[in-house]
Amino acid sequence: MVFTLNGLAQIAIYFIILLLLTKPVGLYLYAVFETKNTWFERVFHPVERFFYWAGGVNEDEEQNWKGYTISMLIFSGAGLLFTYAILRLQNKLPLNPQGLPAVNPMLAFNTATSFTTNTNWQNYSGETIMSYLSQMLGLELHNFTSAAVGIVLAVAVIRGLVRHNTQRLGNFWVDVTRCILYLLLPICTIYALFLVWQGVPQTFDNYVTVTSLEGFKQVIAYGPVASQEAIKMLGTNGGGFFNANSAHPFENPTSFTNLVEMLSMLVISAGLLYFFGKSAGNTKQGWVLFGAVSFIFIIGAVVTLGAEQAGNPLLAHFGVNQVSHGYPLAQPGGNMEGKEMRFGIGSSTLFTTITTAASCGAINSLIDSYTPIGGLIPMVNIQLGEVIFGGVGSGLYGLIVFAILSVFIAGLMVGRTPEYLGKKIEQYEMKMVSLAILILPLSILGFTAIASVYHGGYSQISNAGPHGLSEILYAFTSMTGNNGSAFAGLGSNTPFYNLTGAFAMIIGRFAFVIPVMAMAGSLAQKKIIPAGVGTFPTATLLFASLVIGVILIVGALTFFPALALGPIVEQLLMLARKTF
Repeated sequence: MVFTLNGLAQIAIYFIILLLLTKPVGLYLYAVFETKNTWFERVFHPVERFFYWAGGVNEDEEQNWKGYTISMLIFSGAGLLFTYAILRLQNKLPLNPQGLPAVNPMLAFNTATSFTTNTNWQNYSGETIMSYLSQMLGLELHNFTSAAVGIVLAVAVIRGLVRHNTQRLGNFWVDVTRCILYLLLPICTIYALFLVWQGVPQTFDNYVTVTSLEGFKQVIAYGPVASQEAIKMLGTNGGGFFNANSAHPFENPTSFTNLVEMLSMLVISAGLLYFFGKSAGNTKQGWVLFGAVSFIFIIGAVVTLGAEQAGNPLLAHFGVNQVSHGYPLAQPGGNMEGKEMRFGIGSSTLFTTITTAASCGAINSLIDSYTPIGGLIPMVNIQLGEVIFGGVGSGLYGLIVFAILSVFIAGLMVGRTPEYLGKKIEQYEMKMVSLAILILPLSILGFTAIASVYHGGYSQISNAGPHGLSEILYAFTSMTGNNGSAFAGLGSNTPFYNLTGAFAMIIGRFAFVIPVMAMAGSLAQKKIIPAGVGTFPTATLLFASLVIGVILIVGALTFFPALALGPIVEQLLMLARKTF
C-alpha cells in the first residue's frame, strides 16, 4: 500500500462535508414525510392534491404492509412496461433527430428492468442507441420514480419500527408523490442548473459533426444531459447519458462537479439515517448506524487508494524502490490505467468507493483496469448488501435488517429475548431477516456459477484466469445489488446476460424488500416495551461495533470462497509476477 497526502486529504474533506450535510437533510426528510411542513407546501400542495384526485387516492387513508407493497409492485410493473414500450417504439416517436432504430426486444427488456429496479445497468452505449425521448421519458423518468420508491420503502420500514399497536405504515401513493414533488424535483432543478453552469449540455439539437486537426470527421454527441445527470447522481441511479458515464467531460467536466456528484450520491442515504433516529425519538440510534457504515466506508476508501497508488509491480521501473533480489516494489506514479488525468488516482478511487457504497453505479474511471485489491473493495462494498450508506432508501432498510440480526445475536449471548427500539424480535421477524439476507447471495453466486460453466456466459469475458471470473462475479454482484457499475471487460449485451441480468435485478430489488416489509408490518403491530436492566442498549459504540462485525462476518463467510478464486488469487499471482 502506498498513500499520498492528497488522496487521504480528499477522503477526509469529503467525509467532513457529508457529515455536516447529514442532519439538515435528515430534518428536511422528516418534514416531507412526517410533519408535512416544508418550504414548498404552498407551491406544490395544489399539484399534489390534483394527483390524488386524478388517481382516486385518499391521502388520509393509510395501508398495511401488504397494501403498501402491492401498490409498490403495481407502480413498478407499470413503469417497466411503459419504458419497454418507449424503447421498442423510439423509431416512431419524436425527439429522435439521429433517426435511431428501435431497441431490440431483449435489450429493451433488460434496460427497462434495470431502470425500474434503480440499477441502471447499461448493456448499450447511450449516445448511439437511445433517442432523446427514450433518455428523458423512458430512462430519466424512471430515475425519479425508482429513487422515490426506494426512499418511501425505507420510510415505511422505519414507521414499522417506531409505531406500535397498528398495521398502518403510511400510504404508498402519497409518500411517492411527496418524495418526487418536495424532495427530488426541487433539488434536481437547482442541481441541473449548476451542471449547465459548469459546462454540461442541455439541448435538443442534433449531434454536431466537426473536422479534427488531423482532417478526420468526428461526431460530437450531446443532448439533454444535465437534467439526467442530476437525478442519476442524487437518486443513486448511475445510468449515464454517454457510454463513458461520469468520466465523460459532458457529464462531469470539472473537479467541482466531481465533488458535488460524489456528495449527491450519499447525501440522501446519510440523511435517512438521521431521519431514522429522529423518527425513533432518539437521534443517537441514527448516529450509531451512521458511525458503523462510515467506519466500513472509510476503510474501503483508504484501501482502494493505497492499492491504486502502489500500482502494479510488473509495470514498475527497475532501479526504483528495489528489494534485494532485484524486483521493484511499486509502479512509479501509481496505477493510472483507465483513469482520467483531470481526476487522478485520489478522486477516481474515492468516486469508485462512493458509487459502490451508494448503490449508484456511476463511474469516473474503469474498474476493470484497477489492481486486484483495488477492484476487490468495490465488489465487496456491493456484496455486503449495499448497506454502506447504500442506495437511497434501500441502503437504510438493508442496514436495519443487519441491525435486527445484531440484536438477535446479542440476545442469544445474554440469554434474553432480543429487543430493538422497544420491540421484541421474535421468530417471525428472524425468518424474514434470514430470508432477506439469503436472497442476495443466492442470486449472485447462483448466476455466477451458471455463467462460469455455460458457453454463453464464459465466452463473453475478455480476460483469462481469475480476472475473467472477477468480471462475471462483479456483473451479477452489481446487477443483484442494484448497483449498475461494471468491470467493463464483459460482453454482456447478449441474450444470456440480458435475460439472467434482468432476473438478477428483479430479485435484488423486489425479492429482497418483500420479506423486509413483512418484518416491518409485524413489528408495527407490537407494543413498545420500556427498557429494563437486561435490555441490550442499541445507541452505543458497542452496538455499532457489533453491527460492523455482523456485516463483515456475514459477507466474508458468504463470498470469501468466490473472492479467493478471483481478485485475491489474482493479487497473489501479480505479486509473484505471473500473468494470464
